[in-house]
Amino acid sequence: MEWTDIRLTVSKTDAEAAEAVATMIAEGGIYIEDYSDIEEQVEQIAHVDLIEQELLDKPRDTVIIHMYLEPGASPVETLALIAARMEAAGIPYTSETEGVEQEDWQNGWRKYYHPMDVGQRLAIVPSWQDYDTDRVKLILDPGLAFGTGGHETTNLCLEVLDERVKGGERVLDIGTGSGILAIAALKLGAAVAEGVDIDPVAVRTAGENAALNGVADKLTVLVGDLSDKASGKYDIITANIVANAIMSLAPAVPGLMADDAVFIASGIIDSRKDEVIAALEAAGLAVLEVKEKRGWECIVCKKA
Repeated sequence: MEWTDIRLTVSKTDAEAAEAVATMIAEGGIYIEDYSDIEEQVEQIAHVDLIEQELLDKPRDTVIIHMYLEPGASPVETLALIAARMEAAGIPYTSETEGVEQEDWQNGWRKYYHPMDVGQRLAIVPSWQDYDTDRVKLILDPGLAFGTGGHETTNLCLEVLDERVKGGERVLDIGTGSGILAIAALKLGAAVAEGVDIDPVAVRTAGENAALNGVADKLTVLVGDLSDKASGKYDIITANIVANAIMSLAPAVPGLMADDAVFIASGIIDSRKDEVIAALEAAGLAVLEVKEKRGWECIVCKKA
């Protein structure tokens, strides 16, 4: 069943008025593409998996409004109505139309997500695909949460876990998202893991992914932040978030680390590496290793 996606491109200054026009006309809903403050949004959400270079390259001075028309609705009539309303409001715009299958709205991203080998032992496998491999398979359905393994920051963390999980560890994953890091650690042999995230959707998704991988009894996922959810000592702590959040939580990390523990901090753009390292060292951590991939940094630390 095909819907019609009408895309209206307007200047950022006209976006609010154009959105009001679109809302009055659209019966099937609207969707706004606005990248003017993408960095600020990512910092607030604190999950770097959300941001790709393709998004960073989007224009910041225009906004795209998607209007979805039900099958059978006339795009010609709707476009004429849009033209009349936009002209009356004095809003310059351009328009495009495209057919969209209804199921594509929820599942279209899946065609870009394929099995991938990570490090020496891991394979990330979408839950809807078969993958014949001798590697440790991490079955994943990220849903609306962050963390598929494809982004450099997550990939770097997985490589470090692949190298450092020997068996029996207690793991803490800060900003767990889809649960990918905590679940990977468990599949590699960690004894138990805890994940914390401020997003209830992420917590639910992480729990579902743990069940998919048969480790639900070993993973505890909680809504909240580091300060009120983490407890005791951990052998491995991961934080695949953003530079500001890592620097903010750094002072609390040494107190949560067992004697030989490692802290894996990722989600750091290369231009902020030195700043983050300075904050980690000031918090009582010593850098063991820095891994880099396409402009992203992953810093592995121990207690100083």
